[in-house]
Amino acid sequence: MDPRAEWLEADGLGGFASGTLSGIRTRRYHALLLTASTPPTGRMLLVNGLDAWVEGVWGKLALSSQAYLPDVVEPDGASRLVNFAHELWPHWTWHLPDGSKIEQELCVPKGRSLTAVSWRSAGPRKPQSPLLLHVRPFLSGRDYHALHHENPNFRFTCEQRAACLCFQPYPDVAAVFIRSNASYRHEPLWYRNFRYDEERARGLDFTEDLASPGVFTFDLAADDAVWLLAAEGYEEALGSEQENPVQVLARLHSAERERRSAFTSALERAADTYLVRRDGGHTIIAGYPWFTDWGRDTMIALRGLCLATDRLEVAREILLQWCEVVSEGMLPNHFPDAGTAPKFNSVDAPLWYVVAVHELFEATDARGLLTASQRNQLLQSVAAILESYVQGTRYGIRLDRDGLLAAGEAGVQLTWMDAKVGDWIVTPRIGKPVEVEALWANALALAARENPAWSELARRAARAFGERFWYAEGAFLYDVVDVDHRPGAVDAAFRPNQIFAVGGLPLSLLAGERAQRIVAAVEERLWTPLGLRSLAPGEPGYSPHYTGGVRERDAAYHQGTVWPWLIGPFVEAWLRVRGSTQAARAEARRRFLAPLYTHLGEAGLGHISEIVDAEAPHVPRGCPFQAWSLGELLRLEHRVLADSARPDDS
Repeated sequence: MDPRAEWLEADGLGGFASGTLSGIRTRRYHALLLTASTPPTGRMLLVNGLDAWVEGVWGKLALSSQAYLPDVVEPDGASRLVNFAHELWPHWTWHLPDGSKIEQELCVPKGRSLTAVSWRSAGPRKPQSPLLLHVRPFLSGRDYHALHHENPNFRFTCEQRAACLCFQPYPDVAAVFIRSNASYRHEPLWYRNFRYDEERARGLDFTEDLASPGVFTFDLAADDAVWLLAAEGYEEALGSEQENPVQVLARLHSAERERRSAFTSALERAADTYLVRRDGGHTIIAGYPWFTDWGRDTMIALRGLCLATDRLEVAREILLQWCEVVSEGMLPNHFPDAGTAPKFNSVDAPLWYVVAVHELFEATDARGLLTASQRNQLLQSVAAILESYVQGTRYGIRLDRDGLLAAGEAGVQLTWMDAKVGDWIVTPRIGKPVEVEALWANALALAARENPAWSELARRAARAFGERFWYAEGAFLYDVVDVDHRPGAVDAAFRPNQIFAVGGLPLSLLAGERAQRIVAAVEERLWTPLGLRSLAPGEPGYSPHYTGGVRERDAAYHQGTVWPWLIGPFVEAWLRVRGSTQAARAEARRRFLAPLYTHLGEAGLGHISEIVDAEAPHVPRGCPFQAWSLGELLRLEHRVLADSARPDDS
């Protein structure tokens, strides 16, 4: 494994612990204890990391390494690391000079803002020889998007609270509670100029100062070392004074091991990472480490993370909860971290919602998991969405005379190709974007199954789609028609959005030769081993690499950059035009899924990245842990490629 590969442990509340295989923090988000003050938002980074070293007959040896300015890695603990595993939770092994080993485990139990870290000595070691472990934590108490710097307001004070030590760096930030079987020496120090290489590569500020209040010392010759960290409000999980830390750890590990072992695969365990609490219900985190829950991402990812994996109660809860935030027929695309008003700039999120509701009905109707009242509530939300779109709602979204959906106005990004730099919308796509019209036609047809009043409009939309989007000269689909609301104006840029006419949605809008030619063209011009390019090479504005500062990266975001989540609709379309035979499914697994499984061990361990460079070697970029990327792999595995999969409607 690449030592820069990243691991993630999420608490199910919006907080998490994360880092690299080597232990060197490369992002501002890497942390041992990151809590969500208003789950799943309001994330605060409390404990950034640690320095650890052991002391024995051979002297002192480091187990950790840090990156500092200008180009220093110190101490040399990473050089002693000989093994890392991330299942069931992260586990490191270091070799010592006498042939013995130090093993470290890190586990974040679900539903608590708590991180359990432990170390043990293993292998041959001289009897009665001393072995001390020293751990120095690094604290900040900052917003997870920010960086921390030395200042006189930081409070190094350590208080004894029952069986725990308590540190509260700033008055308005949650305190950190630490329970351990160590002795503690208070020795406040500032550590300056930590260097975060991933932040530097993203063109952002990348240095930080962290405060360390003191040193915890464990006697590994006597017992395993246990170091339990909890955010304020969750300290009861650290146990009472009647239960020693080793017993608390054993209890936490046992419960969490049982919970994780109940999943049928590592992929399903990974899927659980994205399912978090919001307002007493569930929602889906779009990606770690910097996204929260987004409307579009939730509806797309839910199909794989929940519906395909038979987590139907969670899917039901999420969709019912989103009923409550339908506004003028739209769903919030984003809940800001600061708790300000949600943003509704997504024309497609409500249509994905309609698709998800239909698929929930299909999965639950025979099993009685929806009450009549719940079903009616979901149908009312579907009706509210479609009626608002027909009548007209925000951002110029309205039914046009041809039965298709017009959408967009200057200065607003409404589709999933949503990069914006200041006032610059990189890919505005105002008019009638192809995937939006495919979603619109699907939503109408699915709604018509419950209410025949939508049938005629569904037929009109499907007919208009077939008539208006086929680009005969190129033998593929236009990306947008009626560009900027100018009748007849078209955008023939070759993008992956056309694949949704054939795959990725319950109903195909094209069949026969046209469908075959679209799939063949997409495979030839857009397919890479890790997903589809967002723009074909040779098109104006094509960007082969997602690099540089914020402006350069946002400019490349949908201009060639590969999106792994698009492998789902592509493979589904590829199978549909081949009749979804057993032989075709076997070939699809070999050609299209095998590279994704290799990728599970390359960037975000056990997960799939948000984006990838358009050209070889297809370097992973963006969030290393992305919900809809993993969700589409699960949807392919459990629904599209499963032996029980049935041919889709067309």
